[in-house]
Amino acid sequence: MTESDFVLKGSFEYPLEGNIVWKAPSNIALVKYWGKKPNQIPANPSISFTLDACATTTSLSFKKLEQKSNFFSFDLLFEGKAKEDFKPKITTFLERIEKYVPFLKEYHFNIETSNSFPHSSGIASSASGMAALSLCLVSIEKMINPSLEEAFLKQKASFLARLGSGSACRSIEGDLIQWGEYKNITESSNLYGVKYPFDVHSVFKNYHDTILLVHKGQKTVSSTVGHDLMHNHPFAEERFKQAHINLDKLNATFKEGNLDNFIAIVESEALTLHAMMMTSLPYFILMKPNTMEIINRIWEFRKRSKTHVCFTLDAGANVHVLYPESEKKEVFQFIKDELVAFCENGHYICDRIGYGAKELKV
Repeated sequence: MTESDFVLKGSFEYPLEGNIVWKAPSNIALVKYWGKKPNQIPANPSISFTLDACATTTSLSFKKLEQKSNFFSFDLLFEGKAKEDFKPKITTFLERIEKYVPFLKEYHFNIETSNSFPHSSGIASSASGMAALSLCLVSIEKMINPSLEEAFLKQKASFLARLGSGSACRSIEGDLIQWGEYKNITESSNLYGVKYPFDVHSVFKNYHDTILLVHKGQKTVSSTVGHDLMHNHPFAEERFKQAHINLDKLNATFKEGNLDNFIAIVESEALTLHAMMMTSLPYFILMKPNTMEIINRIWEFRKRSKTHVCFTLDAGANVHVLYPESEKKEVFQFIKDELVAFCENGHYICDRIGYGAKELKV
């Protein structure tokens, strides 16, 4: 698929009004994407677990204008309240996708969105939010052109979501989603995410993710700025090669159910992500002292318990604690006994692998 394949072509009759609701999950990358080219193209491929509980629900109601507008007409409510500071990001997103969604200026939209998790809690709300909004828009396209197939619509939703937030393209489906051109997955693309096509051992099908909220405030450096700092990074090219190598290693790891290899790859990826931040110019650190304390505690517990608990990090201070279903009781007790004390106000979120976005009945 190329970009031109996602342009709505033909002459259609537009519906006068309607309302659509989608719930889209967040995701957590196992092989990290860090650094991007123009037009939201990733500098390296990535793969992620789709989450389940951490999700954004977006309701999009639309009403046809008497005549096409010269600007994007929309109102936005977040958690039931007007959120003016969100509107510029939505406007930028609509500008980027207008070529592919030419009916945008035909309507006034009311966007109502809410998260199942605290905003700025370190969960990728931009991923789930842009995914949910994109799914609403392709649902309108389905109303305009009923002949469109579901597989194409999901692909287009992933394509559109990427233009709002890169990792959002991995929040349309589940449970393992790969994004970015990668030699061993012929259908892989820089334009959208694809379902991981290879065999995956059953041990990875019920994985848990307990998210420890070490810091719930805004990050000192945004992900957008962090991505841009990779352009002249002295270690960037080696990092991009490493991502490809780790994807190669995960192929056998997923197939065999080798948890020791999984741990080594996932934790290395998390630490490499933050190493790239700490060696950027200007350099910055998003981990907090409690982040490091949690990591050390996980290492100590894994050694003495012989369990397969591990961690990964997003571009922030919070820790995603990953562990298989078979070890849930022991690991979760450890989390409550030793790790929750390092969370801001003792807050954490229990999540697990999910299987993608869902349309909700209006």
